[in-house]
Amino acid sequence: MNIIETQGLGKRYRGTWALRDCTLAVPEGSVVALVGHNGAGKSTLLNLLTGLIGPTEGAASVLGGEPAGSSAALDGVAYVAQEAPLYQGLTVGETLRVIGCLNRRWDQQRAEARLAELGIPLNRRVRKMSGGQQAQVALTLALARRPRLLVLDEPLAMLDPLARFDFMDTVMTAASRDGLSVVLSSHVLADLERVCDHLILLSQGRLQVAGKVTDLLAGHQVLSGPVSEATGLASQLPVVHVTAGADQARTLVSSGTAEPPDGWRRETLSLEEMVLGYLREPGLSVRSQEQEVTA
Repeated sequence: MNIIETQGLGKRYRGTWALRDCTLAVPEGSVVALVGHNGAGKSTLLNLLTGLIGPTEGAASVLGGEPAGSSAALDGVAYVAQEAPLYQGLTVGETLRVIGCLNRRWDQQRAEARLAELGIPLNRRVRKMSGGQQAQVALTLALARRPRLLVLDEPLAMLDPLARFDFMDTVMTAASRDGLSVVLSSHVLADLERVCDHLILLSQGRLQVAGKVTDLLAGHQVLSGPVSEATGLASQLPVVHVTAGADQARTLVSSGTAEPPDGWRRETLSLEEMVLGYLREPGLSVRSQEQEVTA
């Protein structure tokens, strides 16, 4: 069963398309990294999947075919926004009671037990907590709804490295224990590579690649060879991007089985390098000791 499916999904704001022609399928139980530069359409896609906005074209479904935003979908989808919006004047315990009254599915005991494990007292006011603690409270509110799909929009942006690690550890524990599917939008590629098994990559409002991380890495390779031959390589192989130094060039190729031409060799390809290759402007990037410019 697919936890997420979209077909020709698009959203336009006046004359500008924030997302267009997005077709993908994500299996249940996946932990998905959603990546792209600012303005790539990540938040728009998440808002469409959670039903916060409606599409201009196409359709989206979640939880095995429920229309995004429908009553059945809302009961099984939990969303944590970047700002982790909480009532700053309330205590943590008051926050739990308020949110519990607003949801048909709510596990008060689980929420209180989780906060106790984290050492967050129920009588502490939200505004007195650190950014990491507030993020954990927001995540606790989402998990207490017992969702099947957890959607996280840049939850790590304001957290220090230790708080990021603790937050992601909680997410992965919940995913493993409850069979939870997760979509995580973030710019912190190192954190995503550590925990995610699927990738959705957007650029300029369009889907570039989507699929299982192991399959995507197997379907790409990075070749190293003479910079003088870098431009001509595109006539032989499906080149995504070339980064050139003084003598050598590293070329990301969207074919994992193609044999390297004479004078070129395969290098280890990381998820981060593959993602950056798609996010950079197409063409040749010339790297000096101080900067990288597009030729």
